[in-house]
Amino acid sequence: MIKKRLLVLLLAAVMAVSMMACGGGANKDAGADTSKQTDTAGDDNSKEKETEAPPEKVTLQVWIFGTTGYDELSQKYTEANPHVTLEFNSIASGDHHDRLFTALSAGTGAPHVTQIDVDYMPRFRETQNVFYNLYDFGANEIKDLYLEWKWNLGLGVDDSFLIALPTDIGPTAAYYRMDVFEEAGLPSDPDSVGKLISTWEKFKETARTIKQKTGKPMSDSVELVFNALRDQAQEQYFNEKDELIIENSPYIKQAYDFTVSMIKEGLLGTYSLWETEWNAGMSSGSYATLLAPAWMAGVIMGNAPDATKWCITSMPEGAGNWGGSFMAIPKQCSEAEAKEAYNFIKWLCAPEQQVESFKMAGLFPCAIASLDDATLASTPVGDGYFNGATAGVFAEAAKQIKDVYKGKHYPVANAEIVKALYTVALEGADPEAEWAKAVEAIKNAIRE
Repeated sequence: MIKKRLLVLLLAAVMAVSMMACGGGANKDAGADTSKQTDTAGDDNSKEKETEAPPEKVTLQVWIFGTTGYDELSQKYTEANPHVTLEFNSIASGDHHDRLFTALSAGTGAPHVTQIDVDYMPRFRETQNVFYNLYDFGANEIKDLYLEWKWNLGLGVDDSFLIALPTDIGPTAAYYRMDVFEEAGLPSDPDSVGKLISTWEKFKETARTIKQKTGKPMSDSVELVFNALRDQAQEQYFNEKDELIIENSPYIKQAYDFTVSMIKEGLLGTYSLWETEWNAGMSSGSYATLLAPAWMAGVIMGNAPDATKWCITSMPEGAGNWGGSFMAIPKQCSEAEAKEAYNFIKWLCAPEQQVESFKMAGLFPCAIASLDDATLASTPVGDGYFNGATAGVFAEAAKQIKDVYKGKHYPVANAEIVKALYTVALEGADPEAEWAKAVEAIKNAIRE
């Protein structure tokens, strides 16, 4: 059973699914009828007036993943633009991106609009011409609205091609169960918990106390602790030449070793992300902390709607960025459809909609004005679900984020390291041997 779980973990990042066809068909270009009206006021001058015809109806397929709130939010757009029908299709992130890659490779079956996770952008960047260049629709006019590093991640292989508009970022924080801290005899308010876990060594010491007093692990998953450390690193798996650097660069190995040290002391849970047990743990109070980005708020609320003991504080030793997405337009629809698609994603990615998406699903804005917006900073996360925690914790975290190159092979490399950690946790395997196996597996994968 353990080996089966490990295999599932590895395959989740690379499994391809069957292609879905893009429906709706091509729509004709929206045009305008011109009619002549004669002025009959008694003079000989006639005036020609142009009357625009109503926009032609269009149906846009929109592929998304995860918890976004976009379906509900976009009802405002279709109410204001009744000629537009939006058909949303949402599946798990890995399957979504594999399905998209398959459709783009085949030259058919892609949607009009697709969400792309930041980790997958390098995979699509090299094939930029399968997307419309959003600069051709005037995207340069809104460039300065967004964080520069986030905007640049949506570029193609050169600065003249924009593949996608930015939707959100994933500044990280520490979600925690107030009741578990109280059970361990520890303070549970955000400021006090933030001080208790202000460094990684303090995080581990607090974990020992919680384990001793309650028998519960500090965190739900070895993966989330590793992710938190990884996302604080100055560099990760590859340099900008897409050369593997983890044998010489210390950061990923340090994150791996620290996670292993907590595994050996029994301080971490072994839930696999997105599995039933992991989801259920959010409501049962079976662990103390969940280290994750802003968008995880929507996941927690969805899996534990009746839980009342969650709160949020700052991450040990500063924040990183995990996740965040973009919206792109595959070049398999007509130019008229693409223009309608651009109008929609421009609206969806506007600062006002980013704020609403955060309130609905925890997708944190990447619009510059939002980070210093006092109203947003004081907005309770999850409409009060997290016991008074406000968006300010994520706004401060967002200011600490540094742009770190990931590379096109990032998903495969990360999956191998995470697989090694689970093997150590579940089978008691030798950490150094598993590290060596993971590095070799990454090398083999990128050679293929």
